[in-house]
Amino acid sequence: MDYLRTLGSAAVSSLVQKSGLTLPFSLGAKVTALDGVWTLYDATKRDDGSPVSVFEYDCSSRRAMLPIAKNALRKLRTTRHPRCSQRVRPLQTTLQTWASRGAQEREDYLLWGLHRVSVALAFLNDSCASTHGNIRVNSIFISPSGEWKLGGFDLLSNPKEESAVLYTLGGQLPDAHACSSPEIKKGGWSCLKDNDPAAADSYALGLLLHAVFNPSHPLPATAAPPHPPPPASSRGSIPNSIFPSFKKLLNPNPKGRLTAKGFLAIGMADTGFFANNRLVKVCGGLDNFALSSEAEKNVLLRSLAESADTFPPEFTSFRVLPSLVAALEFGGASAATILPLVLRFGKNVSPEDYPKVILAPLVKLFASPDRGTRMALLDHLPEYAEKLDKKTVDSKIWPHLQTGFSDTVAIIREATVRSIILISPLLSDRILNNDLLRFLAKMQSDPEPSIRTNTCILIGRLGPSLGYNTKRKVLVPAFSRALKDSFVHARVAGLMALMATIECFEVEELATKVIPNMSFSLVDKEKLVRDQAFKAVDLFVKRLESHVASMPETAAPEASESLGITSPAQATLVNSAAGAAGVLAGWAMTSLGKTLAPKDMQSNLTAASAIDRPTSAPGPVGGSSASIDMFQPMDAAGIKSGVSTPTHSKAKAMQLGAHKVPASVAAAAMVEQLAEEAAAAEGDGNPWGNDDLIDVNADDDDWSAFETGQPSVTSNGTDESQVIPSDAPWNSIQTDNAVWGISSRPEPSKRGISSPGIPTPIASPPPPEETGGWDNVGAWEESSAKRPSVVPSTQPAVVLTKEEKAAEMARRKEERKQRIAQMKEQKKAKQ
Repeated sequence: MDYLRTLGSAAVSSLVQKSGLTLPFSLGAKVTALDGVWTLYDATKRDDGSPVSVFEYDCSSRRAMLPIAKNALRKLRTTRHPRCSQRVRPLQTTLQTWASRGAQEREDYLLWGLHRVSVALAFLNDSCASTHGNIRVNSIFISPSGEWKLGGFDLLSNPKEESAVLYTLGGQLPDAHACSSPEIKKGGWSCLKDNDPAAADSYALGLLLHAVFNPSHPLPATAAPPHPPPPASSRGSIPNSIFPSFKKLLNPNPKGRLTAKGFLAIGMADTGFFANNRLVKVCGGLDNFALSSEAEKNVLLRSLAESADTFPPEFTSFRVLPSLVAALEFGGASAATILPLVLRFGKNVSPEDYPKVILAPLVKLFASPDRGTRMALLDHLPEYAEKLDKKTVDSKIWPHLQTGFSDTVAIIREATVRSIILISPLLSDRILNNDLLRFLAKMQSDPEPSIRTNTCILIGRLGPSLGYNTKRKVLVPAFSRALKDSFVHARVAGLMALMATIECFEVEELATKVIPNMSFSLVDKEKLVRDQAFKAVDLFVKRLESHVASMPETAAPEASESLGITSPAQATLVNSAAGAAGVLAGWAMTSLGKTLAPKDMQSNLTAASAIDRPTSAPGPVGGSSASIDMFQPMDAAGIKSGVSTPTHSKAKAMQLGAHKVPASVAAAAMVEQLAEEAAAAEGDGNPWGNDDLIDVNADDDDWSAFETGQPSVTSNGTDESQVIPSDAPWNSIQTDNAVWGISSRPEPSKRGISSPGIPTPIASPPPPEETGGWDNVGAWEESSAKRPSVVPSTQPAVVLTKEEKAAEMARRKEERKQRIAQMKEQKKAKQ
C-alpha cells in the first residue's frame, strides 16, 4: 500500500512539473480517495516545513465532476471558519480507533466532535445562508488535536447564487440519495431552494449522529419511506440525554425539523449534553481565557490539573497545550499555575516536536518582566533544562536570566542562584568564568543569609567545570569569605565546598592555601562548624600524607651526605611537646659531638675571610665576621685573639688554648686594631648617620647609664658596681676582670656622678699590662668564694643636662685618642 501511495504521489508530482506550476508544498504519500472526487495526500509546506494535507482532483479521468470540484475550491477560499476547512485524517479511520476505548471516554469524545460539527453547520446555515448538502462521515476530518473539522464543501450552495451546483448536481455524489432527506427523495434536489437552508443539513446531522454512535448498525428506519420515528430500541449506543433531540433531527417534516442551531442550543443549556461534557467545557474555557475573570481562570486551571490524565493525549498536546502557552504570554498571577500544566501536558509531545511546541514559547517568556512568570520558569526549570541547547541558553535565556541577580525581591535572587547549576553545562566559557562569577561575588554579600549560603554551594558545584586558572584564583577566596560569614550554615557550606572541590586543588595548594585559610574554623564558636572543620582538615591531611609518601626523602641527597646531615628517615618522630624538646636536645649534642678531621686537630681557631655557603643556607647575621668575632676570646689587653683559651678536658687534642701567643704579639695586634678603628671613624664616619650613636639633643632618649650615682670603691680599690654578688644565679658562669682581660676601669654604662648637676671627672685608666691575658688557665677554676660580693649603690640618680652629656661624650673621644697614641709609642719603643 505504501508503495502504491508513493507511486501515486510521484505521478502527481511529475504531472505538476510538466505543467510548469510551482506549488508552495512538497507532495508526500497518498492517504485515501474521497467520494470518487478527491484524492488525499500528505504534504509539507516549503516555507516552514509544517505538515499539510493536499486534495488532488484528476480532471482527465473525472471530467463530469469538474463543476463540483471547482465549487469546492471556490468555497474553501471564500469560507473561513475555525471549525471548517481544516483536515488531516478522515473521521472514518479515527472512529475505528476509538471503538476500543472506554464507554464514557468514547461518549465524551463523540459528543465533543458533534458539538464542533454543529457549531460549523450553524454558521453555514445561518451566517452564510447556505446549505452544505454533504453532511456525512467522509466529510469530517480530524486535526492533530483530535478535533472534528467540517469539510466536503463540494455541494455547498446559496439559493441566491446563479451557479449553485447543489440544486442541479447534488445527486452526482456517491450514495447521495441514501443520505438525502425525505423532501429530496420526494421532490428532488431543486426543492431545497424553497425550504430553509438548514432543513436538509439538520436531517443529515441526525444520520451522522447515528453513524458515529452505532457505526456497525444500518441506517434508521426513518431514512426510508414512510419515514417512521425511530423507536427506543434503535437507540443503540446513543446517550439517553441526546436521544430526544436525535428524533427531532429526523422529523420528516422540514418545517418542524430541529435545526443544527436549535440542536446546539439544547445541548449548551445548563443541564444540556454539551454543557456537561468536560472536553466541551475545557475548549470553551480556553477559547475565552483572555476575557475571563481571575476566578474563572482559576476554576478552569484547577479542573485541568485534576483531570489532566483522563484527557486524550492528542487533545492535551495539540488543543490544550497551545491555548495554555498562548495564555502564558499575558503573564499575571495565573502564570505560576499555567506553567506546570504546560510542562505536564508537554510530556506527551514527541521529541521532534518538543522544541517547537514547548521550548520556543517558554524561552520567549524569559523576556517577560512579570515576576510571577519568571518565578514559575525558574521553579520548573529542572523539567525542561535538559532539552535546551547551548545556543538558546547563551543568546536567548542568559541575557534575561542575569537580571534576576539584581532584582529587588529576594526570592527572585535566590531562585536565580539556584537555577544556574541546571544550565551551567550550556553556558559558554566566557560567561561561566567571567560574567557569572562577577554576579556570584556580589551574591556573597547579599543581605539574605540563605542567598549567601546557596551562592557558596553553587560555587562549590561549579568548581570542577571552571577553568584551571579560574579555580586557583576564585575558589579559595570565595570559600574563605564564606567561612567568615556570620550565618552558621554559610560557614558549614564553605567547609563542605572545600571538601567537595578537593580535586580542584594542587597538593601543594592544600598545604599552602586551603588548610591555612580554613584552620581558624577549628576553634569556631559553633560546634557544628568545628566538627565539620575537623573533618575537612582530616580529609586534607590524608590527601597530603598519600602524596608525600611518594616523595623522596630529601631534595638534595648528595649535598646532605657530604655535609653529614642525618637522613630524615632516621629522625625520631614525637607526639608531645616534651618529647619534641628532648629530641631537639639530642640533635644538638649529635651535631656538636662530630669528630674533627686529623688535619684540623692541631690547627688554630681563626676567622675565615670568606666561607663557602650553600645557596639554601641563610646569610650571616650582622656581617661576615660578626658570628665569628663574638666567640673569639679577648686577652688582657682587651683585643680579640686567635688563641684558644685552655680548658680542663679529658680529650687533650680538643683542648682550647693549646697554642699560646706571646704578650708582645697580642699588644701589637691590639695597636693595629685600634688604629684601623680610628681611621674608619675619621674617614667614613658612623654608618648610622652621625658620629654619635646617641643624640645628645634628644631629651627623651634612655640616658640611664649616665644618670646613676658615682660607684663606691671597695677596700681593695675595686669598683663595687663591677663586683658580682656571690649568691647571684649567674655567678657560676661569671668571671672577674682578670679572666675576661678587662681593665679595672669602670665601664661607661656604669659611670656615675658625685653630686647633683656636677659631672665627676674620671681619670684615664692605666695602660694594660703585657702579662696576664689567657695564660692563667686556673682563672677559669677560681672559686666563687674569692669573688667579692656586689654592694648596690645607694647614691641617688642625678639627671644630666645636655651640656653635661656633650662634655662627657667629648671626654670619652679624647681618652680613646690618647690611648691609641700611647699604644703606638709603646710599639715603636719595642721595635
